[in-house]
Amino acid sequence: MPSRIDSIEATPEGPASARAAPSGVATASTPDSDRLQAFIERYGADQAATMHAATVVLGDRLGLYAALAAHGPCPPEDLAEVTGCHPRLLREWLNAQVASGYTEHDPAGGTYWLTPEQAACLADPASPTYLIGGMLAASSNHKDVDTLARAFTSGGGLGWGGHHPDLYVGTQRLFGPVYRANLVPHWIPALEGMQARLESGARVVDVGCGHGEALIRLAEAYPASRFAGFDNHVASIEAARTAAAEAGVSDRVTFEVATAEDFPGRDYDLVCVFNALHEWGDPVGAARHIRRALAPSGTWMFTEPRADDDPAESVRARTFYSVSTMVCTPSALARARRGGPGRPSGAGET
Repeated sequence: MPSRIDSIEATPEGPASARAAPSGVATASTPDSDRLQAFIERYGADQAATMHAATVVLGDRLGLYAALAAHGPCPPEDLAEVTGCHPRLLREWLNAQVASGYTEHDPAGGTYWLTPEQAACLADPASPTYLIGGMLAASSNHKDVDTLARAFTSGGGLGWGGHHPDLYVGTQRLFGPVYRANLVPHWIPALEGMQARLESGARVVDVGCGHGEALIRLAEAYPASRFAGFDNHVASIEAARTAAAEAGVSDRVTFEVATAEDFPGRDYDLVCVFNALHEWGDPVGAARHIRRALAPSGTWMFTEPRADDDPAESVRARTFYSVSTMVCTPSALARARRGGPGRPSGAGET
């Protein structure tokens, strides 16, 4: 056990600095007024961001960002005409976006618009920096609070399928632009010899395929190859089949319900796992099954978020520890409990 408790001091002026509390004492009995004010200001900023997040989800659902990108600069009344929304409510929504730096505003002319940078992140699904899905996924966490509270007090596990549907859609929309921008142009060429194998005809599997976004992108690029996606979430498999049909690749892509411990097939040239390994209850056991499923010269490609071993004050750490609390660790605990000690877990879903 450590001999002291380290606390973090946050200041409005700059990065946090560490200070040592007396041995065995977690907090001072009387708050320091400057530190108290700094924390109040930080809390207020977080509260404002949380409230603003709901307006982002609302704006996306109503098509407001896309309409503003297409028709701005414009006053609320003009935006109301093209969106069918109430102009008075639009004025409040637009001002909320201005206050958070999500739109631009000319007070003299009463007009609002998106910069090219804002549009690339909020209004253009084809942009590699389209981020709107992340806010939808974050919003789902608030809708899952009651469910997670039960998990905290009754074994810890909550499988992927137990979350609000916004998590699945938000995850697909967040990672889709990443796959479109990187999978075929950069990731596949980085695997020695894999591009040629895919062009001539390879067998590929995606474990934890979610809505099938990555596999569909591969099937579009390499029509001579055959692709199979597996996921233990029935609704995601159904969504993946629909997406494959809409993309016109159902002739070479199949999606089936299966877990990381029991997905079928052998001699795969490429096994993909995208941002799912950390959600498996027994990733080592699952890796053994993947190894058995690979051809002797096959390749396992997986991506994982880069996280810090210890909590440190940063946007990345705040994001990952929060989503791990609400989604990833409960999923791993649920799969470990279901599989039993020493058994491979089910497929992750992203």
